[in-house]
Amino acid sequence: MTASYEPGRRELYWLDRWQEWDLYRTEQDPTRPKYYCLEMFPYPSGDFHMGHARNYTIGDVLARFHRMNGYNVLHPMGYDAFGLPAENAAILRGMHPARWTWQNIEKLRYWFRRMGYSYDWEREIATCHPDYYRWTQWMFLFLHHRGLTYRARAPVNWCPQCATVLANEQVVQGGCWRCHTPVVRKELEQWFFRITAYADRLLDDLKLLDGWPERVKVMQANWIGRSEGAELRFRVEELGEDITVFTTRQDTVFGATFLVLAPEHPLVKRLAAGKPGESRVLEFIAEAARHRGEPEDGAAERPKRGLFLESYCRNPATGEDIPIWVADYVLMEYGTGAVMGVPAHDQRDFEFARQYGLPVRVVVQPPGGGLDADTMTAAYDGPGVMVNSGPFDGTPNEEGKARVTAWGQERGWARPAVQYRLRDWLVSRQRYWGAPIPIVYCERCGIVPVPEEQLPVLLPEVVDFSPRGMSPLATAPEFINTTCPTCGEPARRETDTMDTFVCSSWYYMRYVSPRYTAGPFQKEAAFYWLPVDQYTGGIEHAILHLLYSRFFTKVLYDAGLVPEPEPFRRLLTQGMVLKDGAAMSKSRGNVVEPAPIVEKYGADTARVFELFAAPPEKEIDWSDRGVEGVYRFLMRVWRLAEVRPGLFRQVPGHPEAADAAAREVRRLVHRTIKKVTEDVRDRFMLNTAVAALMEMVNGLYAYVGEDRTGGDPAVVAEALHVLVRLLAPFAPFITEEMWQLLGGEGSVHRQSWPAYDPGLVAAEQVTVVVQVDGRVRHRFQAPVDATREELEAEALAAPRVRQFLDGREVARVVTVPGKLVSIATRPAAS
Repeated sequence: MTASYEPGRRELYWLDRWQEWDLYRTEQDPTRPKYYCLEMFPYPSGDFHMGHARNYTIGDVLARFHRMNGYNVLHPMGYDAFGLPAENAAILRGMHPARWTWQNIEKLRYWFRRMGYSYDWEREIATCHPDYYRWTQWMFLFLHHRGLTYRARAPVNWCPQCATVLANEQVVQGGCWRCHTPVVRKELEQWFFRITAYADRLLDDLKLLDGWPERVKVMQANWIGRSEGAELRFRVEELGEDITVFTTRQDTVFGATFLVLAPEHPLVKRLAAGKPGESRVLEFIAEAARHRGEPEDGAAERPKRGLFLESYCRNPATGEDIPIWVADYVLMEYGTGAVMGVPAHDQRDFEFARQYGLPVRVVVQPPGGGLDADTMTAAYDGPGVMVNSGPFDGTPNEEGKARVTAWGQERGWARPAVQYRLRDWLVSRQRYWGAPIPIVYCERCGIVPVPEEQLPVLLPEVVDFSPRGMSPLATAPEFINTTCPTCGEPARRETDTMDTFVCSSWYYMRYVSPRYTAGPFQKEAAFYWLPVDQYTGGIEHAILHLLYSRFFTKVLYDAGLVPEPEPFRRLLTQGMVLKDGAAMSKSRGNVVEPAPIVEKYGADTARVFELFAAPPEKEIDWSDRGVEGVYRFLMRVWRLAEVRPGLFRQVPGHPEAADAAAREVRRLVHRTIKKVTEDVRDRFMLNTAVAALMEMVNGLYAYVGEDRTGGDPAVVAEALHVLVRLLAPFAPFITEEMWQLLGGEGSVHRQSWPAYDPGLVAAEQVTVVVQVDGRVRHRFQAPVDATREELEAEALAAPRVRQFLDGREVARVVTVPGKLVSIATRPAAS
């Protein structure tokens, strides 16, 4: 032990001691309340920098806080090691993805330890390890046996740069979520998870998530996109088939003057076949597929492109034959890929109709009427009365929706329907670095799942894994060629790998029993630890990872394998760390490396700076001056202890403050306990918790003096005993050093969180307001426990109040102890 504090050296010392003491190892303990604290695990695809640290630091504070509050805390760490980020980074550097990934895991593990994060390293996992992806494959088969997987040929989102398929959720503003290359449409045979089977529950159960940010719940609700309406059938006589349209505006069917199909709709090519415009239609389909990758921003303002298919269908309400078009503003992903064109009451349809000279018919008049199809400059989509609608003329259009549906249902062309924006989860990837899909194809038996006892299907050491539009596993005959598990005949393996989001949709379950070999997790451990009590990560995962995790949990809950239908009780989405106004990125050259910061100022300084700079959910801008300011604060804290070695062993633990200064310090200490406790536990306001600690330190210096030797030793001992424990979750190294120097027993991180004395938290004096006839006339200080009679007497005796009572009688006095004396008067009797 030394009286001076050198962060770089002493932090390494404490890392070794904590490892020797096995300080953060966790076991099940039914006698204590559990607290499962988890940060979203990282992609090991690059170097750790200070932009990454904030997420893990926030989670570590919460874990340490709850551990000191008596909870049995599970705080694990692992690596989302499969997938495009790691594979692309490895290809860029000309090395095998496995080598690149494990190298980066070593670096991440070093920095997680160096930053003092209190992880139970016995529970560490990596999704690319066969002991893990064996159970990812088990999850695929589990879903398969429950009817929640299927293989289908379908138009998919294709990233030309990454040479792989993307799920709808992985297309951001028309581009790839990883490389931002514009996405195109391509038709492939793919594996899907039937997430739409859980659409209603995923939507309805958002109400269970009281601990989630409202913004995230709204994003998920909008992505699921539940719409109630009707399916209407438009007859195509030349095919002898119906085109089914989903609409939420069935009240406007009498105004449908054309029908539009998405370019990918299977009827487009059939309707164009053999007609003069067939070649133009095929060119249009190809062109539309290329433009599918354009950003959505501004899509509403772009001209709608379309072609008449030289075919007609029958409007089931009017009996009229209306033209069928193909247009790029209709999406196959929503509804049925077919839209009835009602230009008078839908803006997109209106613009398309005006552009191509199609008829406009008003079928809903607003209150007061006045809509004229010939002079309209925009569609009217508000409420009104139905017109030009046969038997429904005069009906309020909202009422008309149900009536039109029922009328059409009686005639065989309508039925009530619910549609979702959510589409089934496409999980096939034409890349190497992923969990192989555990399926084989047999000419005799067809699609055959790999038996559980044959898992894992190991990823082979493929040499050429560069993206080429087909899976690199297809070039490995030793992997492809196998035997059918059912009949024993030659068969071939599926060569696509799984989307990395499959791996991360259940990883939080594996942590509860990471070395369990009889299943993905031990049920007893799952029922003890799950669900996660606190989850911390970026808002960018609001739809992808969080929605998929909710789906997995619900499936497993239905099977009785997990205790609750939601995976995460509370969610905190932390803001990004910026440098020079932009997110830290090597490509921008604005990354702050941790090594220089930690070597010069210590990990505690880096931690406290990122916690103090802003509320957790807000962005912060990295500031070297801010870092230096936090370092000065921590050294100021240290200096309070360095002059009092062994203090805790020398003075009693419960001081009796005799003078006013000592009493004020004790009140400051106990108010700080209350403030920090509530800021961390209830509000996640870690920045204001740090600010309160800074105020407490300033108050202590005012009491003991700049030489730090003044004050009642017992009062100072209590203050430092509290300060070190309150600061410990934020700055674990320096507080451990101070605890030992001051004579504390054991580790500070195994101490109980301090409790405040309510009597010391309450102010001794309060300000009481005096009103006379409703107007404030006076204020005075009174003891916090003053009685009504004492307050009333004080108010009535005050010279300023007596001035306003002159010549009047007191009619009534209302007193609110600690706050207010209200005096009502009347003219004095003559």
